Amino acid sequence: MKVSECMCTNVTCVKPEDSLNHVAKTMESNHIGCVPVCDTNNNLCGILTDRDIVLRGVACDKNMNTTKVSDIMTTKICTCKSDDEITNAQSQMAFNQIRRLPVCDDNNHIVGILTIGNIANNNTQIGKAQVSTMLGNICNCDGNPKNAE
Repeated sequence: MKVSECMCTNVTCVKPEDSLNHVAKTMESNHIGCVPVCDTNNNLCGILTDRDIVLRGVACDKNMNTTKVSDIMTTKICTCKSDDEITNAQSQMAFNQIRRLPVCDDNNHIVGILTIGNIANNNTQIGKAQVSTMLGNICNCDGNPKNAE
């Protein structure tokens, strides 16, 4: 199965100069917990989650109206391609303990996003045991990061 067969293609993106308040409202109105951050040329340059806003924004007493996305976004981003095998994307998500994986084209433009929900919804095609193992590795309930050395 290819990533393109289960990824979301209707992706809401934000700009690095957007305020955290604007992004939080965007997430709320779109019922999403993550937004890719794209520059003016629509190149992926970061990612921001609702958890980032809480831990790097609110908990650090950042002003939600003046703090920019670029101040707290994650810039080391794992991505995949729409024609990648879903098993490769799952492995990347499990190894890096991430719940969402931006899908980019060859020019680093966002074309979709793959979430653990997308994968879980396709468990019949992917295999329930494989999905269960991936979720366990992402969540890593023993408290030790899988990719720590």
